[in-house]
Amino acid sequence: MASVSSLQLSAPILLHNPTKPLTLPPKLHHQTHFQNLPKLTLLPLILTHKRSQTLLLAVAEETQVASVDPSSPAARRLYIGNIPRTVDNAELTRIVEEHGAVEKAEVMYDKYSGRSRRFAFVMMKTVEDANAVIEKLNGTEIGGREIKVNVTEKPLMTGDLSLLQAEESQFVDSPHKVYVGNLAKTVTADTLKNFFSEKGQVLSAKVSRVPGTSKSSGFGFVTFSSEEDVETAISSLNNTLLEGQSIRVNKA
Repeated sequence: MASVSSLQLSAPILLHNPTKPLTLPPKLHHQTHFQNLPKLTLLPLILTHKRSQTLLLAVAEETQVASVDPSSPAARRLYIGNIPRTVDNAELTRIVEEHGAVEKAEVMYDKYSGRSRRFAFVMMKTVEDANAVIEKLNGTEIGGREIKVNVTEKPLMTGDLSLLQAEESQFVDSPHKVYVGNLAKTVTADTLKNFFSEKGQVLSAKVSRVPGTSKSSGFGFVTFSSEEDVETAISSLNNTLLEGQSIRVNKA
């Protein structure tokens, strides 16, 4: 919010008419109580040209901060989550186009396994198209899976994005992998790795993030060197507590 502290409404700004001296009513000559003084609103208020410009700039700044451009690309970019792995860009485009004009649809794939990560981003041509898709498709089913559709969240700061990209690049995928659900928001990749290392040889671990943000999605993955370690992890750690929450562990 814009601050008006720069106006410095001090005594030099509040001037009485120099040709008409300010006098107090007779009954106040012997009064010392401040509240009995004439109200400031009775005196002419004179703002210099420079100070009035400051006031106008402050108001303009506040208006600009409060203003949001609904036609920005962020308002047209949709996140579509929990889609079946079989859905590709073309099929997703066909599904979404039934409710609005699509500019681009992109399903996200794991760079190691090549499998769909079960979410996508779709850029609509107008905000109205985006709103229509959210209204019609959010909570509906595709291939037996209930999908989530919403406008993408505020992008990450550059530093946060670099950190998450480094975390993602360090993840070692493996066919011997478990899915870990119902994670506390405070759980990190290192937390998962240390927790599961007690039950087997962990190759790597990662926590899934809400696309485009640093917020945990509440689930993650842990990879092992053998299928035996996977079975041990599931039988030993499913429904156990991790940072105050009962986690779900099953094959990924």
